[in-house]
Amino acid sequence: MGKLLSMTGYGSAKGSVEGQEITVELKSVNNRYLDCSVRLPRNFLFAEDTVKQAVSAGVSRGKVDVFVSAQASQDSGTVVSVNEELAARIAETLGLESGLNAFSLARFPDVLTVERRELDKDKAAAALSEITAKAVEEFNAMREREGERLRRDMLGKLETIEELVSVVEERSPQTVKEYRERLEARLRDILADRSLDEQRVITEAAIFADRTAVDEETVRLRSHIAQFRTMLEEGSPIGRKMDFLVQEFNRESNTIGSKCSDASLAKVVVDLKSEIE
Repeated sequence: MGKLLSMTGYGSAKGSVEGQEITVELKSVNNRYLDCSVRLPRNFLFAEDTVKQAVSAGVSRGKVDVFVSAQASQDSGTVVSVNEELAARIAETLGLESGLNAFSLARFPDVLTVERRELDKDKAAAALSEITAKAVEEFNAMREREGERLRRDMLGKLETIEELVSVVEERSPQTVKEYRERLEARLRDILADRSLDEQRVITEAAIFADRTAVDEETVRLRSHIAQFRTMLEEGSPIGRKMDFLVQEFNRESNTIGSKCSDASLAKVVVDLKSEIE
């Protein structure tokens, strides 16, 4: 049985990239093609294509939003430099005896400089790609769970639709018989003592049967149901095919509804349309 994946999902993963704690989050909604949007911290903008490639490796359709956030860890690669010569000169000039201490010295411009170590872009991109791949795995796992729930729900609805089609098939010939009986009764009332033209009754009943026959529609509906079940078993991207089949379901049920003149059958058609929707 193939996997049926929901078009909506969420996944996240965390990891360390060049001394920074990285979180990658994915969420998606339905879309005809893959449309991936990535939001990155400023110092990781160079890795946008890398992230998109990691997403496209595991996702084929949907509007996917990717959010990457970074938080500096203790080993963030920050380098603090002390200009010892300048600090000594300031201390000698002003004198530490006057209350000048290390904290006071640090407040002077250029005594302390804080620099972030340059990112190794290749290593950072590779690490970010790995974290994104993990987030995609979780994202697809959620889509698979949701897809399985959808599969079970749709299979249940197909069974109900099939049962309603059976009712239509059983009830439709009965309406022709009842129509003939009503027609005979009316003609007998109108003609009173005169003899009933049996051939006329047969002809009228045949015309009515032809006008209200739904055999073709129910056969096609059963064929569509079988195709739908096959698609659910195969899995893979089938949203557009399903959408087309559901339109065909609606077309056949509307035709059946337009042909039925029996109140009880009309109610069955209403239930059938409701299940299809």
